Amino acid sequence: MGMLGNLLRVSQEELTSYVKDSSLFEDRIYQDYDENNIDTALVDIDKSWEAIAFLFGNGGDDYLERPLAKAIFGSHTLDESQDIGYGPARFVTTEQVKEINELLSQLSNEELRKRFSTQKMDEEEIYPSFWSEADEDEIWEYLSDNINTIREIYSTAAKNDEAVITFIN
Repeated sequence: MGMLGNLLRVSQEELTSYVKDSSLFEDRIYQDYDENNIDTALVDIDKSWEAIAFLFGNGGDDYLERPLAKAIFGSHTLDESQDIGYGPARFVTTEQVKEINELLSQLSNEELRKRFSTQKMDEEEIYPSFWSEADEDEIWEYLSDNINTIREIYSTAAKNDEAVITFIN
């Protein structure tokens, strides 16, 4: 298993309802899905979440304080008392989504690839801490696939004037 990162695009109305009653959010993310019933607004970025935040933050010690960390970790807590698996869900507002989308559009995968170092990620104990044990090209492909998923979520949310809820479970 492990700690899996997730992002959910939501309308302002949905966000407001989830802030008022977070059990509605929990009902949504934990409903049974099958191939005929898929929530296309919900994506799973697997165990890549901290590595991507680290790359978004230019591999610095302060990567959690960098503006793009909000793309993974949100900036507002949905319900402090609700534990979705590894703490409460967090969110970014529609305005913040637009800002994040703009920052993501200015940061190429080529630039992120230059920042990528399995050795540095192991040294910094970036979750899931197996970086130098795996093939670097395969790891980069895994990360870039999830980076592209994040780009798509924020691009679509910006176009649709949506917020994004982030959570780890």
